[in-house]
Amino acid sequence: MVDVSAKDATHRIAVAEGTIRMQDKTLALIMDGGHKKGDVLGIARVAGIMAAKKTAELIPLCHPLSINHIDIALDPRPGESAVYCQARVETIGPTGVEMEALNAVQVTLLTIYDMCKAVDRGMSIETVRLVKKSGGKSGEWAR
Repeated sequence: MVDVSAKDATHRIAVAEGTIRMQDKTLALIMDGGHKKGDVLGIARVAGIMAAKKTAELIPLCHPLSINHIDIALDPRPGESAVYCQARVETIGPTGVEMEALNAVQVTLLTIYDMCKAVDRGMSIETVRLVKKSGGKSGEWAR
């Protein structure tokens, strides 16, 4: 694990995104709230928040962080037959939250897949990536 003890604690933000594509009927089921497992997007949002908080338990050399804020935005896109996810994670500390944001997106989308796989095994999780980050010595970065 990298020693971050000499780094300044700064306000750090990371934003990541990703998309899950599915059949039109699967997205309609999610949007209508008719899924027998319940509120797919609500449950996925909570799963993403939990994932961000547990990132250091999953990635061996990732520092455990005190997270100040997590926001998971889900945007159903009927024209694309997809759900877009964006996670924003914030902390004040000596290291960034990029991994937490990326992990939040992945787990949010995996939860949607898990809840809907009985009706659509062909769903595809795509383009999970960091969008921007700020804070620390390296400053701001944006895709």
